Amino acid sequence: MYSYHTLPSGLRIVHVAAPHAAAEYFGVTVDAGSRDEKPSQYGLAHFVEHTIFKGTPSMTSMDIINEMESVGGELNAYTTKEETVVYSIFPFGHLERASALIAQLVAEASFPVDEIEREREVVADEINSYLDVPSEALADDFDDLIFAGSQLSHNILGSIETLNSFTSDTCRNWLKEMFVPSRMTLFYLGATDPDRVFDTLGRHFSALKTGTPDRLNRVAPDSWPEFDQIRDIDSHQSHTMLGAPTVSLYSPLRQAHALLTNIIGGPGMNSLLNIELREKRGLVYSADAASTAFTDCGLTTIYFGCDDSDTLECRAITRQILDNLAENPIDPLQLERAKRQLAGQMIIASESHDAMALSAGRSLLRFGAVMTLRERTERLMSVTPEQVAEAASQICSKNLRELTFC
Repeated sequence: MYSYHTLPSGLRIVHVAAPHAAAEYFGVTVDAGSRDEKPSQYGLAHFVEHTIFKGTPSMTSMDIINEMESVGGELNAYTTKEETVVYSIFPFGHLERASALIAQLVAEASFPVDEIEREREVVADEINSYLDVPSEALADDFDDLIFAGSQLSHNILGSIETLNSFTSDTCRNWLKEMFVPSRMTLFYLGATDPDRVFDTLGRHFSALKTGTPDRLNRVAPDSWPEFDQIRDIDSHQSHTMLGAPTVSLYSPLRQAHALLTNIIGGPGMNSLLNIELREKRGLVYSADAASTAFTDCGLTTIYFGCDDSDTLECRAITRQILDNLAENPIDPLQLERAKRQLAGQMIIASESHDAMALSAGRSLLRFGAVMTLRERTERLMSVTPEQVAEAASQICSKNLRELTFC
């Protein structure tokens, strides 16, 4: 299902076979995100993601927009704290067009001054709109608090002040420094055979400058500030996030944390939070948990919205759920049911070509290969009750940080 190839520049490619797919996916994953910015650059990775589509020496922004849309395709990008991804989804038969375009963008984006100024206003509106959505502002402020003093603390969007300082040269320098073969992987999903894909990508990406990039200066947080805050923002609803530092992408406990997070607040209606907070008591519309693993640390968070008068009760119930999991090893039968549920969700997710393509690029970047669904399922099934208890001990009430907007 997965085939690999490395270009002479060191640029790695993963091919995901989808023999009967009518659409194809192609993109680039770059090992560069908001945590790699200096304080004066906060928001730059995201701004470059926006403006990389605004022109090259041979294409205007309108040319770039129409290149894939004229055949019914899409051109997209996103930024995280550790990665930038640029990719396209298009009808079968247009890989030549998509790869030529993306190769030109990552190697030659020119960031025209007039386009930079227009996009600056768009991103400023995006920054301001986040402030108007309590649940999103809550997540950003929670990160600021729990990652305080580290590269992970600041908002991916940056601030209006830093945004206003970015120039065409600022963006070009970021592209030159970060978008280099040793920090990138290419991913393809579709029905085109691997040899043809590798040949096509080799032709279009051969001109990408190699160089010897500076080592990314990523430093794991050396402390985790404790906090328990309730802030009055004059909201009609209370929004709460609880969380604790956990493990990195490479930890042996990573799978146990993923399973535990699904048990606590996964998408199923039978998650512990949904049962206790919604089904039994009707205190929330929904409650969910998320586990984020970075290259050197991790974070598990729980979010719920409720009436202001119910906030303290919901907080207390959540802490009790987590403490019970830490103090009482999960029953083997319950654990097996939880594994089967998550395994089933993984099977359903594997039907999403979007998610599979994007995940393949990241997996190649971080692990050098992509685990098959069978391999991931086997790893899940090997999780023990003791590992789940150890993971739960990391997010029990004594380790929780809490923030509420009301």
